[in-house]
Amino acid sequence: MSSSSGQNPDENSSSGNHGKKPEGPLRDKGKKPKPDKQQPTQTVNEEEEEDALSQALKQLMLSRPAPKADAEAMPKIAAGIRDGKIKKIVVLAGAGISTAAGIPDFRSPGTGLYDNLAKLDLPYPEAVFEIRFFKKNPKPFFALAKELYPGGYKPTLSHYFIRLLQDKKLLVRHYTQNIDDLEKVAGVSDEFLVQAHGTFSTSHCIKCKKAYDSDWVKPRVFRDEVPKCESCGAIVKPDIVFFGENLPDRFYDLLQIDFRDPDLLIVMGTSLAVSPINMLVGRIPASCHKLLINREMVGEELFAMRSSKSDRDGVFGAFIGNSDDGCQELAELLGWGSELKELHQRGHEAGKSGKGKEANSASKPAES
Repeated sequence: MSSSSGQNPDENSSSGNHGKKPEGPLRDKGKKPKPDKQQPTQTVNEEEEEDALSQALKQLMLSRPAPKADAEAMPKIAAGIRDGKIKKIVVLAGAGISTAAGIPDFRSPGTGLYDNLAKLDLPYPEAVFEIRFFKKNPKPFFALAKELYPGGYKPTLSHYFIRLLQDKKLLVRHYTQNIDDLEKVAGVSDEFLVQAHGTFSTSHCIKCKKAYDSDWVKPRVFRDEVPKCESCGAIVKPDIVFFGENLPDRFYDLLQIDFRDPDLLIVMGTSLAVSPINMLVGRIPASCHKLLINREMVGEELFAMRSSKSDRDGVFGAFIGNSDDGCQELAELLGWGSELKELHQRGHEAGKSGKGKEANSASKPAES
């Protein structure tokens, strides 16, 4: 999900995610729920190997000097795209790309969604996203789900910039930590989208695994009902990732391909504070260019990592500010400024007319 607080948005929203185990949609630098040790898909030896790998990565990060952002990186990157030297772009995004949509955060005092959970008698706010707690008492989650369900918000200019990369045949994949589905509303096709923390679009029975779509689940949620499976009577849960659950297989399958040889990695609207999403930055080759678009500088030690050595290191640039402003500036440098604004405007007008899905569906890709 997304954040609208003055802090780093990714840390105040449902887009933040995983430590080691369990994997889930939230992670906070403060008090954290205790990990679920009962992971049926992971043996003790595998856990030990994972811990050893994590420690090795930390040592690797400490051994490399953090890169300094090149003040001229954005113009250089734009020139590379215009000249056809940068053809394969991977985008990694968090809650910051959705703040301009007005999606509320979780932790802002007085306005955050967590403040409104006090009446639900939770042992601690994060329990609402713990799978074990959900199985015992799903009502708090479904009360919160009414605030989170996609459909009430419009895509931001950042979402349409990602759509434009797709239409220009430059987007390899967009990895999102958000569960707001705004990329889809903007016209990013499923082929180019990895929803690392899941989606409200589909749901499954937690017992018999029968599938349900949003048209079946959403009306029940908004009637303050706990959706129950028509086959076995168990709870039907939206396919978003909770604490105690693994990320989707699609995430692990595609990262092996997508991070092998991209020309450019754009990271925007995320604190890069949560695993395993943040480790994707360290999978890119040294020759890959890197651009951070965020409210504050983050992840310098992660950007210092690289999966291979190269005689030519890619440039590292940072736009410190709102993601919409950063995307618009890059679009201007590419000569796409007016096109991006028009795409954004058309999408919003289509949303007002009730034809958003049709108008925002991906058009035939244009040549870059």
